[in-house]
Amino acid sequence: MRRSLLAPLLVVALTGCSVFGQDTPCRQADADSQVSAVWRPADFGGRDEVKIRLCVDDSCEEKASGNPDDPFTSLRVRLPDDVGATTVPVRLTVTSAKSGDTVVEDSTRAKLTEQHPNGTSCPPTAWTATFRAHPEKGLSSPKGMKLQG
Repeated sequence: MRRSLLAPLLVVALTGCSVFGQDTPCRQADADSQVSAVWRPADFGGRDEVKIRLCVDDSCEEKASGNPDDPFTSLRVRLPDDVGATTVPVRLTVTSAKSGDTVVEDSTRAKLTEQHPNGTSCPPTAWTATFRAHPEKGLSSPKGMKLQG
């Protein structure tokens, strides 16, 4: 009798399910540690009017501003997955696609926030920060930014 009761409990324990806790398995959503910037292409003029460059430490990514009819676009700089709860330097440079002149230049430090896309008890753990690239304010908070047309 003891063996027949012990076997089902062992199976439940090994599969990660608990009689007392989590009754759904971890989802398979993936996430990268990153710093990202979002913006409204219309804020920067015509189609691909500017180039937006985002740097974290010495890693940089660049993208054209996009189509002004699109509600928003974004750019991200990937970080090592094990970066942890740290603060990283972030630089934004916006240059005119036609003249090469700097339109916006800003820098700040980003405190990375822990993210768990599959729940706190499931991997992965990602460390992220998000900014709005604004034509007058530079790097600002994305809070309140309407991401629809």
